[in-house]
Parts: sequence; structure tokens; C-alpha cells
Amino acid sequence: MRDLGVGFGHLLKGQRWVARHGRRYGFGLLPGLITLVLYAAALVALAVWGEDGVAWATPFADHWSSPWQGLFRGFLTAVLFALGLLLAVLTFTAVTLLIGQPFYENLSEKVDADVSPDGTAPRSDLPLWRELWISARDSVRVLVRAAVWGVLLFALGFLPFVGQTAVPVLGFFVTGFFLTEELTAVALQRRGVELRTRLALLRSRKTLVWGFGTPLGLAFLVPFAAVFLMPGAVAGATLLARELLGEDSEEDESDCATDADGTAPTRQAG
Repeated sequence: MRDLGVGFGHLLKGQRWVARHGRRYGFGLLPGLITLVLYAAALVALAVWGEDGVAWATPFADHWSSPWQGLFRGFLTAVLFALGLLLAVLTFTAVTLLIGQPFYENLSEKVDADVSPDGTAPRSDLPLWRELWISARDSVRVLVRAAVWGVLLFALGFLPFVGQTAVPVLGFFVTGFFLTEELTAVALQRRGVELRTRLALLRSRKTLVWGFGTPLGLAFLVPFAAVFLMPGAVAGATLLARELLGEDSEEDESDCATDADGTAPTRQAG
């Protein structure tokens, strides 16, 4: 149970880190805002033309009598929009991280250097296009795993009592796990840690992961919260990655103080 508190502590530390580094926070907001605009446009389009799409896909219902045709197509339209909204929630982090790869890589690297005892941070020698490809490929693989869990939980949701109590709680824990995987991938991929190894690391400390990812997933349900929490989530996930790998971190708040220009002071290596 201690790991739950430790994971939540890393989430709070990440938010505090970006609050002290205003310039990093400002740049970190841009990818989330871009993704929000794209997703909002897609959801508006789905709301406007979703009913037409359902009518096109169900020609067999054209001659149904009222009110069955309206009820049937209305139900399918609602399900379609709900699935679109669910897909948006599940993929928002992955798409934001992909769009903001350079921003978040730089932010994560600064967090690493800031808390590292010798002031250094692991760096990737891969070109940007290669990092983007690996990130996109791994995100799709993680999304497939999350979709399998989503289908399973959806089916379990029809069970009496269990479907209305235990399944939603389990769903938040599953969401928290995959959300944490996406976020820690920024720091772990920079260290050359492959997806299988990342998943094994996360499974080895599941309560730590849940302590970080589950409350963050709940917070992401609040409209627009994901945009403003993403920079701090990346910073906190970097601290979490160091915890998973057993890397030492400076906890002295004075080491994380900011200069007048809003950037972290440079510590001398050694």
C-alpha cells in the first residue's frame, strides 16, 4: 500500500516541478491544445453527421414503422458518439505525446537533469524521425491492449450488480495503468527501454503505477483538465521512471529552485 502513496507523490511532484518552471509549462501546453482542437472538431463532426452515418449504415431499417426506426437509429447514434468519446479519452495522451514529442522529450530531459545527483540526463542518439516512429508504433501496440481490456470490461458491464460496481472501478485502474505506460515511455524510451521491458517494469510495481495513473485518469475526465495537467504528468512520469529503474534522485527542494528567468539552475556534474 505504501507504493500507492509514492506513486501519487510523484504525480504531485511533477505538477509542482512545472509550476516552478513556467517557461517549460507554457511550451508543454501547446501539444495538448492542438490535440484538443483536433478532437473537438472530430467530435462535433460526429455529433452533426453521426445520425446520417447511422442511417446510411442501416438501410434495412428504412421501412420500419414509427417509433421503432427512430429509437433504433437514435440508440446507435448515441452508442457511436459514446464510442467516439471513449476513443478520444483513450488516445488523447498518445496523440498529444506524439504531436509534442520534441517538447516533452526536452521537458523530461530537464526533469532528469534537475533531480539527478550529478546533474546529467540520459539522452537518445536516435534521430527525431526514428523516435517518432517508435513512439507511434508502441502507442498503437498499447492501444490494442487497452482496446482488448475495454471490450472485456464492456461485456462484463452487463453482469447484474458487478457490472455497475466493480467493473467501473476496475476500468479506472486499467486506464491508469495504460496512461502511466504512455507517459513513462517518454523517459524510458530515451533510455532505450523497449515496450516489453517497460510493461514488465510497470507490472512489477502495479500499486505504484496505480497510485500515479488512476487519480490522473480520473482528473482527465474533467473537461480540459488533460491539457493543463499533461506537462506536469510528463514531469511526474519521469520521476516515476527513475523510481522504477532504481535511479537516485535529489529530493532537496533547494536543488529544484528556479532562476529569475523561470529555468532551472544548472548544477555542475560530479
